[in-house]
Formats: sequence, C-alpha cells, structure tokens
Amino acid sequence: MNKFTKEEITNFIIGIIVLGVCLLCIAVFQWQHTVWKDAEDTDYTLLATFNRTDGLVVGDKVRMAGIDIGYVEKSVLDDNFRATLTMKVRQEIKIPDDSSAAIVSSGFMGNKYVEIEPGGSEEYLSAGDEFSYTQDAIILEELIDRIISLGKAKRKQNKQITETNPKEITNAQETD
Repeated sequence: MNKFTKEEITNFIIGIIVLGVCLLCIAVFQWQHTVWKDAEDTDYTLLATFNRTDGLVVGDKVRMAGIDIGYVEKSVLDDNFRATLTMKVRQEIKIPDDSSAAIVSSGFMGNKYVEIEPGGSEEYLSAGDEFSYTQDAIILEELIDRIISLGKAKRKQNKQITETNPKEITNAQETD
C-alpha cells in the first residue's frame, strides 16, 4: 500500500533537485570567491595623489590602453588635503616608473576611472610606489563656465570694436 500519491512523490523529487541545484550554486560561488581572493592576493598596490577626484569612488576601474588592469581600493585625504588613491593592479602588469595617472570619464557623462599612461622607462613601479605625474578630474561644470565666459568676452570685444569704428569692421568683413 502506497502512502504517498504520485503528485507528492513528484513534488518531493522536484524539491530535492532544487535543493541540489542551490547547494551546487553555493559551492561554485564559494570556489570562485576563493579563486578570486587568491588572485587578488597576488595584485600589488600603487598610490597616486590628486587635487581633485570628483566622481571617482572606491571600486572604480584602473585602466591602461582601455583595458582593465585593476581597481581603486581606497581613497583618503593626506595632510595637505589632497586625495591619495590606493589602487590594486594585477601582478602581471608592469608599469614603467615614469608613467602618469589621470582621472577620466567614460564618455560625456560616464563613470570615472583612473587611466594609466605608460612612460618609456625601463624601470618599473613596485608595490607601494607612487605615481610622480597625475592629472586631476576635469569638472564638466567648470569647463562649461569657462567656455561661456570666453564667448561672453569675445562678444563684448566685438561689440566694443563695432561701436568704436563700424566702417573698419565692414571693410574687414568684406575682405574675408
């Protein structure tokens, strides 16, 4: 005599399969985390100091020639109120010691990241070294303000020239 119906047996088997898949996913996740952690342990740390890092946050990418080579691990203010970034770079990437680090963005309104521009030296940065050359983040609002100011100054200059000698302006436009 069967105590369980066919539907109950089917539900039990499906439950066992789902539980097995969940346990397998957890095991794979743990294994990958261990492998990634071991890989991170071989990464080395570099430092870069900037006046401004607007929009750049911990975890953002470090790139060279458009390829991800690391990430920003830590960001702190130094004694002179400048931002010092600690970056983790993959161990196999050798960076010349005369290289520069710049904060740039992906496109017009994209995320910020640190772009490493390699130098030509045959000596390489090692763990704990700091970049000698850095370029701060460009603030879009400040750039737009500068462009507008230049446009206003040019317009004012043209207006003053036109008011002082309109005949000269007309002659100059005809020769162009």
